[in-house]
Amino acid sequence: MASRQEIYRITFLNKGKVYELFARQVYQSELYGFIEVEEFLFDERSQMVVDPSEEKLKMEFQDVKRSFIPLQAILRIDEVEKTGVAKISSGDNIMPFPMPGFGTRNLSDT
Repeated sequence: MASRQEIYRITFLNKGKVYELFARQVYQSELYGFIEVEEFLFDERSQMVVDPSEEKLKMEFQDVKRSFIPLQAILRIDEVEKTGVAKISSGDNIMPFPMPGFGTRNLSDT
């Protein structure tokens, strides 16, 4: 019996667009405030019909070994049964979650 490997669908904001990718590895990074994504998966079943957004994602992530995505950009992470079509869609109706800025502390306040 072959061991089943998990597949994750990661949905996140990037440059005002919503990216939806599939990967085998997703975990909290050692870099504070980031999620690490490894082993990207792209749908290889539909070679006859070419989806332009999936082709763009393949080109963008073709040489990427590991991607670090900021926590505040993550919209959703799902464990799924099988891969689907990776896509980029409009992020017009999505507002990123507000996060406090990490600045330097004013020393005169202490």
